[in-house]
Amino acid sequence: MKKVLVSMILVGGKGTRLKEITKDTAKPAVSFGAKYRMIDFTLSNIANSNIDVVGLITQYEPFELMSYIGRGASWDLDVLDGGIFFLTPYTKNGNILWQQGTAHAVKQYFDFIREYDADYVLILSGDQIYKMDYRDMLQHHLEHHSMITIAATPIDITDASRFGIIETDESERMVGFEEKPTRPLSNLASMGAYIFNANILEMRLSDTSANESVDFGKDIIPQCLAKGDLISVYTHHGYWRDIGTVESLFQANMDMIDNPDFLDLNKRDQLPVYSKSLNLPPHMVTDSGLVQNSCVADGCMISGTVLHSTVGYQTVIMQGAEIRDVVVLPNVVISENVHLQNVIVNKDLIVPKNYRLLAKEITVLDSTNIGKLGDIDE
Repeated sequence: MKKVLVSMILVGGKGTRLKEITKDTAKPAVSFGAKYRMIDFTLSNIANSNIDVVGLITQYEPFELMSYIGRGASWDLDVLDGGIFFLTPYTKNGNILWQQGTAHAVKQYFDFIREYDADYVLILSGDQIYKMDYRDMLQHHLEHHSMITIAATPIDITDASRFGIIETDESERMVGFEEKPTRPLSNLASMGAYIFNANILEMRLSDTSANESVDFGKDIIPQCLAKGDLISVYTHHGYWRDIGTVESLFQANMDMIDNPDFLDLNKRDQLPVYSKSLNLPPHMVTDSGLVQNSCVADGCMISGTVLHSTVGYQTVIMQGAEIRDVVVLPNVVISENVHLQNVIVNKDLIVPKNYRLLAKEITVLDSTNIGKLGDIDE
């Protein structure tokens, strides 16, 4: 069945900058804000944009992510003439086709785009926190008669070296692009979200070698600019954060706590964010527990003190424990009289009684380093 637009989500590689958090978990499956997974935001944007064909390109640790998403029912993406398709590495002519870069990954699955005879292809990342109606981006693409449209957002100039930086003219056309510059010429960062005319995308991908590593930001976009392709820039002015580092994951959780109107998560008529229900009991705060300015997921038992923190589902915080400015991932036990600050507690960890870690810098606490960091107060 022909579709005007199909979407492709790149769920990333090992995510080494998130350290042990992604040791056995794909980045988009990482918990965020107590209740959500990172992939929830991209899938919800797609659902709210009435896009019903999603190719999700996986490679690293796909099982947990695939199990969480299932057929996409939680996002109303389990439809007959479309839905979510997991595009995994496969063998062809005796060779295993591993993905080597974001553009190389899309190239390997271009038959998926051909299957729906799509006019336009929306390429997205699965590890970013933001809201967007992609129909507005497509309308911008059409009105500007573009071959390619890139979503971009203003950022702090001090962070520009982490992103692809864009220069535009008065007609919102890209006139310059530099990937992770040391001396950025603007503060307009690529969000890694693209709309391509399908024929242009196929042409530009066919120009690349079958075996080389090819990325959109590093390779394809500069090549398209050099060839004179008309590239327009759709500017997003709302909240956006790319979760690529421990610090960015921590800060995004803190942003959610600090702003009661964060992404209008409490307003069901403002592009709602959906997630998969785990059918857990409600969280409970006992008579010795105290929770202030925090988010606590279902299935938790709080008998200690939780201050300015997020607590993932099925976590136990025992009496006398105190956490402040902490991100607790799911299924954690924080024992009696534990004190933590500026910490991300990795999932499935048991923090022993009387453990103390008041970190000066954001620190991931997990089974590999818990004995090396902090102290036990006897």
